[in-house]
Amino acid sequence: MKYTPVGVDIAKHLIQVHFIDEHTGEVIDKQLRRQDFLMFFCNREPCLIGMEACGGSQHWARELTKLGHKVRLLQARFVKAFVMGNKNDVMDARAIWMAVQQPGKDIAVKTEEQQSVLVLHRSRRQLVKFRTMQINSLHGTLLEFGETIHKGRAAMEREFPEALERMKERLPPYLITVLENQYNRLNELDSLIEDIEKQLTSVAIVAMANKLARTVWAITAHGRKYDRNHVSIRPY
Repeated sequence: MKYTPVGVDIAKHLIQVHFIDEHTGEVIDKQLRRQDFLMFFCNREPCLIGMEACGGSQHWARELTKLGHKVRLLQARFVKAFVMGNKNDVMDARAIWMAVQQPGKDIAVKTEEQQSVLVLHRSRRQLVKFRTMQINSLHGTLLEFGETIHKGRAAMEREFPEALERMKERLPPYLITVLENQYNRLNELDSLIEDIEKQLTSVAIVAMANKLARTVWAITAHGRKYDRNHVSIRPY
């Protein structure tokens, strides 16, 4: 099947589209509102649509694929090699149009479930980072008033309450309140991180169960023992 190459720049509020009409040879540079974007491709012949992998590209790639088009998500540094002249929406879309016709390593288009799992991992990393920053902040404040505790979350849990009690005897109440709030925030972050980890574990268990179910179905359907090295001879 022949696909018409199309370059799409989705980085701005308006989406820029660039392609050459295969029937007339006309160069098309068109701006579309986001609400009109899918409608533009709804009744078109199959296209090879290139987009830079960025915020929103996964969503548009899934929707365009549903319409029967082929989508390539390209790395920004790969597209950059094809930019000519001053950088603007039209030139960016044209560069993507050129890049999508060249061989290169694409970013995989993910399902909503796969992307949801990635969001969980990203959220967990952010929360762990926030927790580490909070712990380092508490360490720094305690050092300023002559109190030291060992590094790590467990040591903070074990040693901070005693250090705080000693500081209550000589420091203003408003500072003690701030330190208590920072410490309590650690417990909140611990809870959020634990919840995400439980969700990730559940997702992994479901994925393994699905894989096992497919394996069992294959064994029972073909009536033979499972062979991990089996190579199918069925023609494609």
